Amino acid sequence: MSLEQADAVAIAAAVREGKVSAVEVTKAALQRIAARDNELNCFTTITADTASRDAERIDREIAQGKNPGCLAGVPFAVKNLFDIAGLTTLAGAKINAENPPATQDATAIARLKQAGAVLVGALNMDEYAYGFVTENFHYGTTHNPHDLKRIAGGSSGGSAAAIAANLVPLTLGSDTNGSIRVPGALCGVYGLKPTYGRLSRAGVALFSNSLDHIGPFARSVRDITTAFDVLQGEDERDPVCTKRLQSQMLDAMSRQSIENLRIAIAGDYFEKGASPEALEAVQNIADALGVTQYVTIPEAHRARAAAFVITACEGANLHLEKLRLRPQDFDPATRDRFLAGALIPSSWYIQAQRFRRWYRDKVREIFQKVDVILAPTTPISAPFIGQETMILDGEEILVRPHLGLFTQPLSFIGLPVLSVPIVRPNALPLGIQLIAAPYNEALILRVASVLEAKGVLCV
Repeated sequence: MSLEQADAVAIAAAVREGKVSAVEVTKAALQRIAARDNELNCFTTITADTASRDAERIDREIAQGKNPGCLAGVPFAVKNLFDIAGLTTLAGAKINAENPPATQDATAIARLKQAGAVLVGALNMDEYAYGFVTENFHYGTTHNPHDLKRIAGGSSGGSAAAIAANLVPLTLGSDTNGSIRVPGALCGVYGLKPTYGRLSRAGVALFSNSLDHIGPFARSVRDITTAFDVLQGEDERDPVCTKRLQSQMLDAMSRQSIENLRIAIAGDYFEKGASPEALEAVQNIADALGVTQYVTIPEAHRARAAAFVITACEGANLHLEKLRLRPQDFDPATRDRFLAGALIPSSWYIQAQRFRRWYRDKVREIFQKVDVILAPTTPISAPFIGQETMILDGEEILVRPHLGLFTQPLSFIGLPVLSVPIVRPNALPLGIQLIAAPYNEALILRVASVLEAKGVLCV
């Protein structure tokens, strides 16, 4: 089998069946990283020694007739805001490099390891997860594998690019306002932002507590689904992660089709700012599914504005002491936005939270009539590294804040969203968001599986 092209499920099956050893799989991944990461800059740390030891243990368990798990021998890597035992958690920041090493793995890492996956390193990101570009002032820019002159997106840019470059088949990222979905779209891979509170964030450096999610990146729907199954479960270390509606996604998907699902296209706000290519991609997916219905998500522009306020306030509050004492040690782009957030009146934050409740209720009404909504992930394909502005709808606007144009109004109320890749011949990738009501990940995964089988997605 080709280790470079195989997805996580195929690798794990081959390892369990003895067709290839976990040591061989891990060695191959480390060799790919060594060969390509100098030009991509996905990794900030490579955990070669511990990865080799973990792979050897998995091979011993298989030799003893044990089942090491559904992800046996699968190499994975994580955004460098996840705690890795024995390493300092950077969260993309120079200041954090002075912190002591983490004493235990983040819950998400521990669960993947329990399923047999092998951690090979930590991945580059925007400082403190505040950005959509992964042009990190301290640790460098992550390059898009489809065109090295372009950004990978952010803030989980290293996580998406590592998948797109076939360095590893599975990574983890975080999403506050689109930080899984934006890089997933720009790099042409799957990126899942689950329902808020469904996956534990314990051991993850938070940016905005009321908006932060974690989730996986992969090259196949079954890999996303398998990882999501492994990562689920209540965790007392994260008070927002509860038992509610935990389920096996693979089982849910295998029992049902999408024949009776009510699917619609997001109109109005989600059409006005998109490039013709992004709108065409949505229409192609709609045509493949036989979807003609449109829905309007009311006041989406205000939801985005409120998300900006909440993000800036919560993020600034978290880093206020360091902003006062060491402003020169921040990434300048991050520092300036945090300083602006620190100056926002508390009444604005309160009003944004009040609007949030109203908006959640209005969107809940839509999901009484519709099961899944389609929308662009980003308004354009990957911009050039260092590009400051772009033209949308005849207007020149800033790149950094507007890459999250279509993602922010959805994470604002914790909806589960999967960005599916649209990899186009002789063109840069785009992404389409599959959106459902809270705790309905199974629905969007089923739709994605059908699209994958139809061949309208290409990874």
